[in-house]
Amino acid sequence: MPRAYVTAHSPEPKEAWFRNLCLGKEKVARLRFYVQDAMGGPNATVWEVARSNITSTSPSSFGIVKVIDDVITAGPNPNSMKLGRAQGLVTNSELQELALAMNINFYFNAGEYSGSSLCLLGRNPILNENRELPIVADTGAFRMSRGYSISNTYSYDLVSNYAILECTVYVTYIE
Repeated sequence: MPRAYVTAHSPEPKEAWFRNLCLGKEKVARLRFYVQDAMGGPNATVWEVARSNITSTSPSSFGIVKVIDDVITAGPNPNSMKLGRAQGLVTNSELQELALAMNINFYFNAGEYSGSSLCLLGRNPILNENRELPIVADTGAFRMSRGYSISNTYSYDLVSNYAILECTVYVTYIE
């Protein structure tokens, strides 16, 4: 098996950038935004792409896999300033309790963090208040960050199958 080794040459431009980034000053950001989750109708942003053979008899709809491309807004009103998109996979992953396994990228294309993203990954027991999920990866202004998100269901309209999720993200990153 080949061995990795380090040579004594000047760093590549990307390597130098990385070294400088790690020596920078760490900052903390608190972001609050709202995810507009349209699960039905002609403008749906959530789509089922797979299900298990026990989904229809499971009390938790176990095995459903959905893809999302939700709008992120500055306020709970769907017409408030659009900050970006929440995109990724959501899976009903527990046999008895309604809990989701989530892999969501919050991509910001407006506002202070335009061009940056945060990746949320973890278990979401959606009937609980103050659901905490880790922020595990990032791009742009948030490179090399770590943090967590507290999510709550702000509102849910059963008739239109439309949910508004409130997310408060606490993230540390290197300036």
